[in-house]
Amino acid sequence: MNINNNNNIEVGRYVVSPMTQPRHGGGFDAVVSIRSGRGMASVDRILQFTPCFTSQQAALHYAKAHGLAWAHCH
Repeated sequence: MNINNNNNIEVGRYVVSPMTQPRHGGGFDAVVSIRSGRGMASVDRILQFTPCFTSQQAALHYAKAHGLAWAHCH
C-alpha cells in the first residue's frame, strides 16, 4: 500500500490527516486518519472513501472536507 501523507489539521481533541492512495487501474482514493488521545490511550480511525478521483488534488480535497466534517460533529 502506497499512501501519500499530507498536512495534519488539529480540530479540538482530534488530529485530521487527509491522504490519497493511487488505485491500480488509475485514479486516486481519498483516505483520512482521525486521531485522538495520546500514547497507549490513543485511537486512530482510518476512513477510506468509495469514489475514485481522477486527480490526487480532488481526492485530497474530498478526504480533508469529510475528515473535518467528522471531527466537528464528534
